[in-house]
Amino acid sequence: MSNPLLSRWDTPFEIAPFNSISDDDFAPALKQALAAHSAQINAIANSSELPTFANVIEALETPCRELEQVLGVFFTVAGADSNPKREELQREFSPKLAAHFSAITANKALFARIKAVWDQRAELDLTDEQQRVLMLTHRGFVRGGAALEGDADVRMQEIKGRLATLGTQFTQNLLADERSWFMELSEEDLEGLPAFVVKTARAAGEEQGKDCPVVTLSRSLITPFLQFSPSRDLRKKAFNAWAARGANGGETDNRAIAAEILKLREERAQLLGYDNFAAYKLETEMAKTPEAVRGLLMEVWDAAKSRADQDAQVLTAMMQADGINGDLAPWDWRYYAEKRRKAEHDLDEAALKPYLQLDRMIEASFACASRLFGLEFAPLDVPLYHPDCRAWEVTRDGQHMAVFIGDYFARGSKRSGAWCSAMRQQAEFPEVQAPVVINVCNFAKGDPALLSWDDARTLFHEFGHALHQMLSNVTYESISGTSVARDFVELPSQLFEHWLEVPEVLQEFATHAETGEPMPQEMLEKVLGAANFDMGFQTVEYVASALVDLAFHDGPAPADPMARQAEVLEEIGMPRAIIMRHATPHFAHVFSSDGYSSGYYSYMWSEVMDADAFAAFEEAGGAFDAERAKALEEHILSTGGSVDPAELYTAFRGRLPGVEALLKGRGLVAE
Repeated sequence: MSNPLLSRWDTPFEIAPFNSISDDDFAPALKQALAAHSAQINAIANSSELPTFANVIEALETPCRELEQVLGVFFTVAGADSNPKREELQREFSPKLAAHFSAITANKALFARIKAVWDQRAELDLTDEQQRVLMLTHRGFVRGGAALEGDADVRMQEIKGRLATLGTQFTQNLLADERSWFMELSEEDLEGLPAFVVKTARAAGEEQGKDCPVVTLSRSLITPFLQFSPSRDLRKKAFNAWAARGANGGETDNRAIAAEILKLREERAQLLGYDNFAAYKLETEMAKTPEAVRGLLMEVWDAAKSRADQDAQVLTAMMQADGINGDLAPWDWRYYAEKRRKAEHDLDEAALKPYLQLDRMIEASFACASRLFGLEFAPLDVPLYHPDCRAWEVTRDGQHMAVFIGDYFARGSKRSGAWCSAMRQQAEFPEVQAPVVINVCNFAKGDPALLSWDDARTLFHEFGHALHQMLSNVTYESISGTSVARDFVELPSQLFEHWLEVPEVLQEFATHAETGEPMPQEMLEKVLGAANFDMGFQTVEYVASALVDLAFHDGPAPADPMARQAEVLEEIGMPRAIIMRHATPHFAHVFSSDGYSSGYYSYMWSEVMDADAFAAFEEAGGAFDAERAKALEEHILSTGGSVDPAELYTAFRGRLPGVEALLKGRGLVAE
């Protein structure tokens, strides 16, 4: 019987046949796929023909179908629906994949042919896109260590393999801590909690096999519990468990892993001739240097900390009015901030949530994409990897554009957070292929499922990433969709969040779960008026994380990352009642892979652009201005990594932005 992961998928739009794939298929399929890809690479490297763009660069751009299928399916289910077998496979696959791709970078014959094409680039009649792909390919091999020789070359391969193993271990430790902890609640403990929190806690108890409600470390449950529980002791217990993920001692403790990762990254950068890992990593980003990143973060930090300090005084007074003396603690902030929001804006999240139904917010995101870019979404009835998943065919003017899959609900088998990935990316070479894009979130399940305002923003954010994939229109897969600089990739996602706040969108799609009535105008005004509420807190916890990430990589690797984290927070004057959004032992953005290492700042860098970009719509005909939408697609969403991002943004806006729009957008300075 043939392995379904390796055969051609005779399914609608060649979606993976999830109902035919078992966990036992992955290991043999990967073995065959790696062999097939190695044969393809060796044929390119050992060709007797003179090197050309076609037989070297385009040959490398020709995907190994078997490997793409295996990895596309495996990493989708490993992240969103894991189990012990898949976790075991991930530990087994990580070093194998690292060794495989390191061997490609280290292939001297292959690099010699790439360099030969690079050296003759001036005489080649290449399109702008081909020149970009050639530059990125050559640069990628050099930065991967292709020019290293002898012991340095061997050591580079060892470092890459070890980093892959450590990243997987870090992620699985974090998932284990999140999955294993829960706090049982008595009926008395439910007093003061809104109905939606009680309902979610009871459902979580059933999932844990308990006959009582529980609080878990799922963000969709612990965050509202911290907002609404009047029990300070229970808030403290839950908060401390949330903050301690990855730092509980024993087999799942991530602190030593983080230290080793940082040391290996430093060594890797120095082998390539860089002073430190931040200098290496940022060279290819829009920011270019650690100094530019720190400059932006500190400019925002000063305004955010000032606001947070003012807010802390207000919240402390509220707490002391409740008869609690002493200082405001991290487990108090969300509770008193929610009380303050209700008092100052008369906005009660429990009253707001029925207007933010998941299905209606999905409709809203689709409707905005339709008005802006002419996209249409039709449900697909196809087997997917979990019963919670849904799929749609995306078309424009009757032409197939993409398949979009949504996996929205939290479960124990899914890592925390939200993300967008593509099981297949858009390309026109060597044949036309449309993308298959997935949004994964962690919303609380319900009937109907109701979202918080932050949840709804997350949904729009991840769909912005999906649009970047779906509207991609380039020739080569390596520069398709979100294959752009890390500090540019968040622009489309953060920009799309703005459409959630467009009044006409909320008027149409924010309808009550029971009555079907639209959100009252008074509530709508309160929601929009409170959009920047508690922004000092949100900005401080984020920027602190970004500054710690940068400090870890801009200089010698710290022997004790926790001590270095404490030093950085002390240097910047971190408010005592706020902690980093992601403390080191659970900072998966930075330690699960190299993706956001030295790059967590990129959300803020992109926000400078997204605030300015949405202002372009407002300055034109409004949120749905056709000319601005056309320009956004033409210069940013369709172009992938085919052009330098600074050039793309300038083409869209006419200039690069300053930080002023961001500070105004966050309400941290006066309009």
